[in-house]
Amino acid sequence: MTSTVDPGTTTPEPEIGKARARKEDEHLLTGRTKWTDNLVLPGMVHLAILRSPLAHARITRIDVTEARKMPGVLAVYTGDDLAEEQGSLPCAWPITPDMKAPPAPSLAVDTVHFAGEAVAVVAARSAYEAHDALEGIDVDYDELPVVLDLAAAAREGSDLVHPDLGTNVSATWTFDSAEAGTGGNVEDAIRDAEVVVERTFRQQRLIPAFMEPRSTVVDPTGPQITMWSATQVPHVLKLMLAMSLGIPEHKLRVIAPDVGGGFGGKLQVTPEEVVTLLVARRLGKPAKYTESRSESMAAAHHGRDQIQKLTLAARRDGTVTGLKVELLADMGAYLRLVTPGVPILGAFMFNGIYKFGSYHFTCTNVFTTKVPTDAYRGAGRPEATFAIERIMDELAAELSMDPLELREKNWIRHEEFPFATIAGLTYDSGNYEAATAQATDLFDYDGLRREQAERRDRNDPVQLGIGVSTFTEMCGLAPSRVLGSLAYGAGGWEHASIRMLPTGKVEVVTGASAHGQGHETAFSQIVADRLGIPFEDIEVLHGDTQTSPRGLDTYGSRSLAVGGIAIVAAAEKVVAKARPIAAHLLECAEEDLEFTEGRFRVAGTQKAVALTDVALAVFAAHNLPDGIEPNLDSEATYDPDNFSYPHGTHLCAVEVDTETGWVRIRKYVCVDDIGHVVNPLIVDGQVHGGLAQGIAQALYEEAVHDETGTLLSGSFAEYLLPSSADLPTFTTGRTETPATGNPLGVKGVGEAGTIASTPAVVNSVLDAVRHLGVRDIDMPCTPMRVWHAIESAQGGAR
Repeated sequence: MTSTVDPGTTTPEPEIGKARARKEDEHLLTGRTKWTDNLVLPGMVHLAILRSPLAHARITRIDVTEARKMPGVLAVYTGDDLAEEQGSLPCAWPITPDMKAPPAPSLAVDTVHFAGEAVAVVAARSAYEAHDALEGIDVDYDELPVVLDLAAAAREGSDLVHPDLGTNVSATWTFDSAEAGTGGNVEDAIRDAEVVVERTFRQQRLIPAFMEPRSTVVDPTGPQITMWSATQVPHVLKLMLAMSLGIPEHKLRVIAPDVGGGFGGKLQVTPEEVVTLLVARRLGKPAKYTESRSESMAAAHHGRDQIQKLTLAARRDGTVTGLKVELLADMGAYLRLVTPGVPILGAFMFNGIYKFGSYHFTCTNVFTTKVPTDAYRGAGRPEATFAIERIMDELAAELSMDPLELREKNWIRHEEFPFATIAGLTYDSGNYEAATAQATDLFDYDGLRREQAERRDRNDPVQLGIGVSTFTEMCGLAPSRVLGSLAYGAGGWEHASIRMLPTGKVEVVTGASAHGQGHETAFSQIVADRLGIPFEDIEVLHGDTQTSPRGLDTYGSRSLAVGGIAIVAAAEKVVAKARPIAAHLLECAEEDLEFTEGRFRVAGTQKAVALTDVALAVFAAHNLPDGIEPNLDSEATYDPDNFSYPHGTHLCAVEVDTETGWVRIRKYVCVDDIGHVVNPLIVDGQVHGGLAQGIAQALYEEAVHDETGTLLSGSFAEYLLPSSADLPTFTTGRTETPATGNPLGVKGVGEAGTIASTPAVVNSVLDAVRHLGVRDIDMPCTPMRVWHAIESAQGGAR
């Protein structure tokens, strides 16, 4: 049955590092997808949700009589109808013991707290009939004061979003280096500083504009309730639904089929998922809800929305000595799954790549009558990176230093790793010098500076600006004990299993569920190298809590750095289980065996047996050692010892028309260090997508409300997403300093482009017009804002 003589084979090319086209693209790009909205179940009903047009109001009457009479309508439910069973949507991150968290019903019961909040649901035989029936619901509201201004909401005496709380402040969280023992007292540093720079930056509110709107299907008719959902977190969703609704966990199955993007916007337990489940259970029929794009923009959670006040202390030679951060973070009307913890993630990144002697961070989370905020690509780290990179440029301007020279003076040098930061983290590896050197070479930094000087000398109406962003991030979320110390409601481990099939094929089961990142390809490459199995013979299974019963899902650039390492550990266990069987088949001692390229070979001989042959021998079980279980399948759970810390240098050159405010990105160069690269093609795609989103924050995107709390940017006609025509050609490079905490040496790349690009672009815009007296421009840097900033700085004299 098995060959024990090695025929001599050509050494296969390693899979890790190969730019393979994604195997999942064949079905994603040809329309053979399994989107949630594609599902059609026998007897399925369709749901439509009525949403409040007001941002803050008391519901005085809901009349659903006419709606219930309309064609195809099976049921209409209000918040009162579901009040006893809907409970409150979960918040899994109580950042302080005294954090205020108001009840968050899926259907509003007596008061609405943001425009777009769900107040009633219609179940009908078709989606068209369900939406038509919304016209038959009559709601009377008693308007209440709106609370929209973040700074005003934080002050005592403001109108209250939730009067029973007595305040709009949900929690205040602090970190102090002197108290933590990581550094000195920041007030002393500010008092003794030769230079103090104080700035306030605004992080505008953003909308995670994922390609596929959210959709949910629930089938309550089987032995388990089965939910299909366009979610990033099927395992978390299952657990939270079971705990929130009192459903026995083993009676609930959650499936995330093909998911068209998420960017953190689908890292959630949504009101719509709860409502769909409750309606399906009440009717005893499968039910589907799919949101429209306008519903997605108005009612799905938003991102960012912070006011950042920074005080930077330094010496005249440019050495930074202290950093004080005072943050206001807009929670919106409720606390969703990880809402309060998002700005806290940024607390550990405001120091960036720099060595500070002292650091103090205070974050105040504030309620407003707007859509709740939560994770959006980068989740706290883009906000922190923007602030520190902006104020480093401000210090450089204050000292008349080149911004790259200032950064180099203060960054952690490569020989200093591992480095304990002022914020209490330990950066394991990095080489900021190498990344910056490569970036400046690709960018022609000195040449562009000369051109900038020439344009200024001739008072060119189109000025050139050069922006710098040198960044690091904490990702690969991460050690469970650390997350526990921050009161996060889950761990940071990930699970994987490997099934060795009798024919030599392999099934890999992972708890990291993809929504466009290329998991199936990258994970197949890892297993191919570890087990010596052809890439094409590996199938990756994910996104189903029954197929993959353990997992913590996908967010925070953790899929490879945590999920991938769990797969490596499972593969090692497969080899370990196969070793005694291979030794038995080859009639040798285990310690005499070498395992390379998928074969067990007796050292110093030609006797060998392939792992695939061992798998078939295990299936037959005719000739196994005594006491050996006939099974090579293995599983592993990996809990990292540390976060991973990608880094890089991003450089942006823009041309700014000072007469119109128009901004054009002329050149963009980024050199990222993400450790070892599994698939450079996927990495390039992740970087390009991240750059597009970060540049979009700098120049294009903003969620805007009017004075009544109505979202004005509620469609793509008003909320500007850049197309390829709006973006430059990206020049990308890479350096590699492997992570020291995992066997692959990988770090993470999913959020790097978004984190680094926003400050690079804004710094370049300001650099172009700073000599005209402009000190700051709120994002997005639209032509109108840029023009107004120039006119204001010039006193409107032109």
